[in-house]
This record gives sequence, structure tokens and C-alpha cells, in this order.
Amino acid sequence: MPDGDDKYWYNLSTHEVELGMLSAAVDRVGPFDTAEEAKNAPEKLRERSRAWAEDDAADDAWGSSNSSDAGDDA
Repeated sequence: MPDGDDKYWYNLSTHEVELGMLSAAVDRVGPFDTAEEAKNAPEKLRERSRAWAEDDAADDAWGSSNSSDAGDDA
């Protein structure tokens, strides 16, 4: 059995949990060990997306605040 055929996947097009790699790769996320984990994939994706957006915003803001105050201790 190829890797992933014994795992669960979430199909982004049908919003269904699938056992094995039934759908095209572009339509599925995973793999997950349980059907329950796969069922919760949309929320997990939202959480990760928010975290990545926050990290990107922090990276974009790095060094941009108080840079003109550097060395003004006198």
C-alpha cells in the first residue's frame, strides 16, 4: 500500500473525510491518523493561517518601530 492509503484526508472540494488518497492532491489535505482529525482540518487550517499571518506581520514590522530613537540615551 502506498504511503497515505491507510491515512485519512480531508477533501477541500467535497468537504468530506476520505480514507486513502482517493482524490487529486490539489483537493485534499492531510494525512491524518484519525477520521476525527481529518474532519477538523478546516479549523486547523484557519488556525495555522492566522498564526502565519501574525508571524508575517511581526516580520514586516521588525525594525520599523523606534528605529530613529536608537542611541538617544543622552
